[in-house]
Amino acid sequence: MDDTDTYTHRWRLIVLSPWEEEDIANQLAGSGWYAAVGDILSAGGQTPKLIDSSDWRYKWVQQTLRRLEAVIPVLQDEKELRPDWIEGGTAIPLPPPSKYPLQPRFRESDYFEQTVHAANPREISHEEKPIQGPPYSLLIVDRPDASNAFSYGFGPDGAAGIVVFSGFLDDIIAKYPFKDHAAPEPCAEETSWWPAIFGGFFNVKPALSRPVPSEEQTSELAILLAHEVAHLLLSHHIETLSVGSIVGPSITTIVTDVIRTFMFPFTMFFGPFINDALSGVWKTSSAEVAKYSGMCTSHEQEIEADIVSARLLAHAGFDPRHAVRFWENRAESAPDSECAHAPKEEVEDRAIGKLLPHRWAGSTHPLNVERVKKLRQELDRWEEARRRAREARAAPDAWWRRWPLA
Repeated sequence: MDDTDTYTHRWRLIVLSPWEEEDIANQLAGSGWYAAVGDILSAGGQTPKLIDSSDWRYKWVQQTLRRLEAVIPVLQDEKELRPDWIEGGTAIPLPPPSKYPLQPRFRESDYFEQTVHAANPREISHEEKPIQGPPYSLLIVDRPDASNAFSYGFGPDGAAGIVVFSGFLDDIIAKYPFKDHAAPEPCAEETSWWPAIFGGFFNVKPALSRPVPSEEQTSELAILLAHEVAHLLLSHHIETLSVGSIVGPSITTIVTDVIRTFMFPFTMFFGPFINDALSGVWKTSSAEVAKYSGMCTSHEQEIEADIVSARLLAHAGFDPRHAVRFWENRAESAPDSECAHAPKEEVEDRAIGKLLPHRWAGSTHPLNVERVKKLRQELDRWEEARRRAREARAAPDAWWRRWPLA
C-alpha cells in the first residue's frame, strides 16, 4: 500500500499490512530484540562482548537516550508545546513547528477502534496517541575497532532499539579528554541482571570505574543517538523491508523472466550453456539493480533522519548546529563510513535476515557532504522562519505606534 512518512510526509511504498507489521513487532518484543541483535552480531561466528548494564558507559548512553526520548511527544504538537520557538536565541535555536506533526503508525487495534467509532461517532477521542516504541532497547558492544552504531526493529515493548559500539565512545573521550576534576569515581556495588538473562547470547564485560562525562562529550553522543532514534520514529526499517526485500527483488525477477522469454527463440540454437550463462548475467544484474534501488531509499532515509534528529536535539537542550560539525568530522576521519550504522559484513551476513532484513551499510549511504548540505539548509530555514515570525509579530505594534488612538 502507498504510505507517507509520518513526519516528513514523503510518499513511500509499504507492502506490509498493519497486521504483518504488528506480527513483526510481536516477534521482536521483550527478549526477541536481543535475540535478533545477537544473531546479527554473531553472524561472523564470534560471540560479541557486551558492556555491562552497571558500567558507567552504559549508564551514560542510557541517560542520554532517555533524555532524547523524553522530548519525542513534543514532535507530535510543536505548535502547542513549544510556542516559545520564536524567542529562541543564539545559544540553542529551536525549530519552527513542523507542517506535518509526528503521528503513530496505523496498527491492528486502530482498525477495530475505527469500526467502533464509525458506529458511535460521539465516542471519538481527540487525544494524541503516544508514539509506540520508547523506551527503546539498548546494547553497547565492546568493539574498540568499531566507531559507529545502528538502530534495529519496530514496535513497542522493547521491539526496537539501538546498538552502540564502544569504539565510538572511545573516540569521544579521545576528542574531549576528561579533565582533572572529572577523574573516575569509585563505582558503587551494583547487581546487574544481564548475565542471568543474556548470558547465552553475549559475553558480558565487567563494569569499570565511573567518570563524569562533560557536556561536550554528551553532545557528541546525543547527535549519534538522535540520528538512530529518528530512524526508529520514522519506521525506516519497515520501509527498507518492503523495498529492499520484497518489492525490489520481485520486480527484477519478473523483468528478468520476461527478457529471457523474448530472447529464448534466439538463444535456443546455442544450447543450454548460453542460456545458463545469460541466466547468471541476469541474476547478477538483478542483484545490482536491487542494491542501487535500496541506495536511493536509504539516501532519503538518512537525510530525513538527520533533519528529524536536529529537532530532537534542539528540544532536548542540545545545540543542533553541532551536528553539522559532527558529520563533517566523520567524513574527514572515516570517509568509507558515511553513516553510523553497523559494519557492512555484520548487517548483511546475519541469521535474522528473514525476519527484518535491511541493507544499511557504508556503500548504501549518502555522502556526508550531501547530508551536511541538507542539514545546513534545514538550520538556515529555521533561522529564516524565526526572522519572519518576529517581523510579522512586530508589524502590528509598529502600526499602532505610528497611528495612536485618539
